[in-house]
Amino acid sequence: MIEQAYLEGEALGLAVWGEDEAGPYQTKPYAGHSWSPEGHPGHYPHEYVRGGTAKIMTLFHPRSGQVCVKGTTSTTNLILHPWMKGELEKILAQLPKKEALADPAENRAEWLRWQVGLQTKITLPQELPRLRVLLILDNLSGHKSVDLVLWLFAHGIMPLYTPLGGSWLNMTESIQRILKRRALEGSYPRTEEQIMAWFETVARH
Repeated sequence: MIEQAYLEGEALGLAVWGEDEAGPYQTKPYAGHSWSPEGHPGHYPHEYVRGGTAKIMTLFHPRSGQVCVKGTTSTTNLILHPWMKGELEKILAQLPKKEALADPAENRAEWLRWQVGLQTKITLPQELPRLRVLLILDNLSGHKSVDLVLWLFAHGIMPLYTPLGGSWLNMTESIQRILKRRALEGSYPRTEEQIMAWFETVARH
């Protein structure tokens, strides 16, 4: 189902996005290459104080490479869900409008096709808007909270959960590894705020 979303979703007029959280990243030196004046290589202290950790929340659109990143010290539902909803509302506002289908059964079929073959299916609400986005998420309990799932349905977003042990199917994990490499390798962040700012800066660029 996840592969089908990547291969067919955009062709069917659906935006395919992935969401994931990464971290914690510690305030410590990170191995890697860095720029230094010739003859003056960079040095790391032989002792350092770990001043805390930071995490990042990420939304990724594989087709275009667009990525939205927010640094945080915690990814509890109280922090993650409002951020996700805000970013998804921005994404939806940029998508072409879809006219309502005259036949409710045809509209429902658009949603049901993304549950074919699943052993555990999500119960869809009786009334559904036009489907506009497929959102690939890891199989975590927080991603399946009733409040979040109902909000997604109400906004035309179908959540697709990677199978247990198959979180690598979420391509957002791949972009997070690239972001980490560019943001942290060869650096020594002293504060959580530095880590978060560097991730967000790399994502913007």
